[in-house]
Amino acid sequence: MVPVTFQLVYYYKILYTVFMQNLSKNQVLGIMERYQNDPQQLIAVLLDIQAASGINCVEKQWAELTSDVLNVPLSKIFDVLTFYAMFGTEPRGEFVVEICRSTPCCFTRAEDLVKWFEAAAGIKMGETTKNGKITLIYSSCVGMCEIGPVVKIGDDVFGHLTEEKVKVLVKCCQEGNRQELLSQCQN
Repeated sequence: MVPVTFQLVYYYKILYTVFMQNLSKNQVLGIMERYQNDPQQLIAVLLDIQAASGINCVEKQWAELTSDVLNVPLSKIFDVLTFYAMFGTEPRGEFVVEICRSTPCCFTRAEDLVKWFEAAAGIKMGETTKNGKITLIYSSCVGMCEIGPVVKIGDDVFGHLTEEKVKVLVKCCQEGNRQELLSQCQN
């Protein structure tokens, strides 16, 4: 018998593949052309592909196309995609919540932060909510130790977090309320 968690992840991927295939080959080529097909712009190209994907990841077919067009070995593309926490190679939620697990954040209750986010979102680290809104992942230091523990949601960093603030952040993400989410930001 296949575990239920595996089945849900499997069906989630199928649904995204069938219904959320928003990106076309021409769009990906257009992204690379904006950077003059310059291999030195690999990270920027991959970030734009991921942002345009509709599923918050760089799928294998687009990594392969990028490799061909920019003349960069596919192994280097996947080195970049798997090294940086900001990239995903599997569908992720609309809001990727990156919880810092660097030493300074650990001293400022990062483990509590993980528990609070897991409880508020109803998922564990590395999982995505059933509605596809939130994915929880660990990240390396985001350079905002003075307001730790911190999380990064998209490009925004949130610090001095309490359990109540975490509940507000999760609610904003679940509702897709970016404006309210940004009002909670402490840069």
